Amino acid sequence: MPTTPDMTTASDPGLLDTLQHQVAVFARRAEQTRLGGVGQVRNSMDRAAYLLLNRLDKEGPMGVKALAASMGIDSSTVTRQVAPLVDTGLVKRTSHPEDGRAVVLQLSPRGEARLNEVRSSRRDLMAELTDDWSPQERESFCTLLTRFNSALSARQTSQTPPDTPAS
Repeated sequence: MPTTPDMTTASDPGLLDTLQHQVAVFARRAEQTRLGGVGQVRNSMDRAAYLLLNRLDKEGPMGVKALAASMGIDSSTVTRQVAPLVDTGLVKRTSHPEDGRAVVLQLSPRGEARLNEVRSSRRDLMAELTDDWSPQERESFCTLLTRFNSALSARQTSQTPPDTPAS
């Protein structure tokens, strides 16, 4: 059986109970604070908006279906979540360069500036929360959290029938 550094087995019910409890506490605290950042930008952008803007920034302009697929949610959810971002000028709807009939969502200059402001604030919060951590501890936590999120995403993808809302 695989063991952890403290020599408990991976199937140790006590360890797994502690893990699920800590994940639940983390989820609650993250939602309560939105892990929004520090200063005036604190809690100024909801999770859905942040994730949508971040995805458009990283991957560039794309249609609703492509955005939904890349985020693991359904198109109707993306449409609902992106509407206020368009209304506030953070995202623009443009014509697809190859097919003028198709609509593409794109981060606006205002959206890019706002995203950078929120990222900076959230980066400051992460620095504050992990101030007494070594660079190796930060790296390990990031690696393990990424791995955990990837496992959750893979599980959700394998269990979500096509055209079923995933949010």
